[in-house]
Order: sequence, then structure tokens, then C-alpha cells
Amino acid sequence: MDALLTDGNERTALAAARSLVRAGFEVGVAANRRFSLAGVSRGVHRVRLMTDPLADPSGYAAELADVARQRGIRVLLPVTDASVEAVLAGREQLPASVALPFPDLQTFRKASDKAAILDYARDAGLAVPETQWLPDADAALPEPGFFPAVLKPHRSVVGGLRFGVKIVNTVEQCRAALRAFPGVAFPILLQRRVQGPGEGLFVLRWDGRIVAEFAHRRLREKPPEGGVSVYRESIALDSDLAAAGRRLLEALNWQGVAMIECKRDLATGRHVLMEINGRLWGSLQLAIDAGLDFPRLLVASALGQRVPPVKYYRVGVRSRWFWGDIDHLYLKLRNGGGPSGKLLAVRDFLRDGFRRSREEVWRWRDPAPFLLESLQQFGVAR
Repeated sequence: MDALLTDGNERTALAAARSLVRAGFEVGVAANRRFSLAGVSRGVHRVRLMTDPLADPSGYAAELADVARQRGIRVLLPVTDASVEAVLAGREQLPASVALPFPDLQTFRKASDKAAILDYARDAGLAVPETQWLPDADAALPEPGFFPAVLKPHRSVVGGLRFGVKIVNTVEQCRAALRAFPGVAFPILLQRRVQGPGEGLFVLRWDGRIVAEFAHRRLREKPPEGGVSVYRESIALDSDLAAAGRRLLEALNWQGVAMIECKRDLATGRHVLMEINGRLWGSLQLAIDAGLDFPRLLVASALGQRVPPVKYYRVGVRSRWFWGDIDHLYLKLRNGGGPSGKLLAVRDFLRDGFRRSREEVWRWRDPAPFLLESLQQFGVAR
């Protein structure tokens, strides 16, 4: 088997599986359930895993190592932060013949550390949010004028737990949110919220050279005030952002793919770093639809094939995650700013549904993943 993807119920895994099958690779998809989004896609081989990478990272790496030996895996592609960390920490358990197209564990953790990466970003020429460090839940908080703000645990995965960001609008909300975090989440970053659209730079860097670069803008998110991208568009590379991104990855001596997530500050026009994801990202299908096939390029690089740089992709391509966009619409209708705001949300949802945009999960030639996701959405399938 050429490649094994983990976390088969992630949309990232589905996009990568479709890409690699189309490129002619023999692809396996591992998941902790019988049926997963990527696992029901056409042309893949399903692999059932019994170990949770958060609860037992060493056991998870050992189970994947056994699968790699039994199936003759050539490239292993963990998809989520938890599975990447578990596999990198247990790298010595893998057969020597298995390629793992990531940097070492120390470098991955350095990029994932939301505090440590700020200095690298400044040195590379990126702006960073105004930040305060909170060592514990009782730390002193800034004046009310600092808010709205965002609370970010220093890492997304630590101590067997997974953390997300939390938007807080007042000092009181901030204090309550801090007390809800377990101790392992600290230190926590409190960052003044940046007003502006989310824009990302996506890069494949291999053996010290840039193989591919791509950029997109978030058009809608879930929740609407900031979260997972549900509707987005490919945009032209900003030369300043691309140059800063290259310097940042060079300083880290990065190997593999990375998403440099930013916001373009409306007040200054500068890109402000939010975080780095050192793995394949959630909106991966958009880049593929725009003509930049990161999974194929990454696996080919890992297998030692000669991969020339890819410099062009289509700008203006839009991609929608249907069920995520449904959730966005529901939240806007529930919490929207009056009748006019709700009508605008409905108009945008219906208008964009008929635009020449691509559905992320639904594909006519591969309908099973969307059907499974719909059943999961209604609680029929787990």
C-alpha cells in the first residue's frame, strides 16, 4: 500500500484520499469506527484502529506500526494534531521503510506552541496580536478596553486533552472561561482580537526548497464570529506574506506541509499571525480544486520522486462545506442582528449555493462520503 491516512472521519482525510486515489496510489484509510468519510470513498482500503491517540499515544503509534508492517505501507500520513504527535513521538516503532513526511517532534511542537511561535513570526516579518500571558486562572487581567479578545491555550493538544480557542468579550467572561480550563492548558495566551478577514498561506517545503504555495480567504466560518472555515475562496499570493512565510519555515527548518493562518488587519492592512498548523488542513479540498494537489505532491516527495515546483493555481475558486454552512446559517438565524441580518444570512446561503462553487464533500462520482456525513448529522450513523 502506497499511503495510509489516519483519522478517516476528518474532511482533510477525505480530500487527501480522493487526491491520492485519483493519482494512482494505493491508499488505505484508518479510523476508529467501521465507516468513516474517507473510508467509504471510492478506491480506498479501510483499516480499523482500536487505540485513541489522545488517551494512549504510545499504543496508537504501536498499532499503526503493526498495520504498516502487515500492509507494507510506504508513506504514513497522520491527519490531526493528536495523531501527528503520537506518531512522531513513537517514530522509532515504525518500520524503517515507512516514510513519515513531517519534521521531527521537537520542531513540530515548536511550531504548534502558540507562545513560542510568536518570536519566530516577528523575526520573519509577520505582525502578531497584542498578547498577555496568563500563567493560571487567577492571573491579573487587562482593563476592559482590551476586549474583545481571544483565549488560546499554549498548545492545542497537551496532557491527553484537545483545546480550542475561546472568544471573550468582557473581563467577567474571560475570568469565567479561565476557570473552566484544566491546569494543563496553562499558560494561556490572551490576545486582543484582530478585526479583519482570515487569510491563510499553505506551503509544501521539502529538502529546503519550496515545492508549492497557495493562499485562500475565509468567507464564512462556524461559529460566525470566528472558527472553522465553511466557505472560502482561493486568492492570489500576497508577496509580503509569502516571503515572510518562507523565512518562518526556513527558521524552523521545516519539512512537509504547513498552514500559516493569519488575519489581515483592517486597520493596518498587515497580516497578523494566528497560528501554524504543521499538517494537512481542513480546507484542503479548495487547494486541490484550484489546481494545487498538495497530497499528491507530498506523497511523491516522500517517496523520493522528482517533484518540480508548482507555481500556478486558479484564483477565485470557491469551496463550500455544506453541513458546516448549514450550521453557520442556523447560528446566524439564532443569534443574528435582527430581521435584516437574518435575511442577509439566508440570501447569502442561497446565492452561494447556486454560484459556480465546489461542494467540499459532495461529489457526483463519489457520493458515499456525503451520504454518510448526512446520516451522521442526523444521528443515524456514528
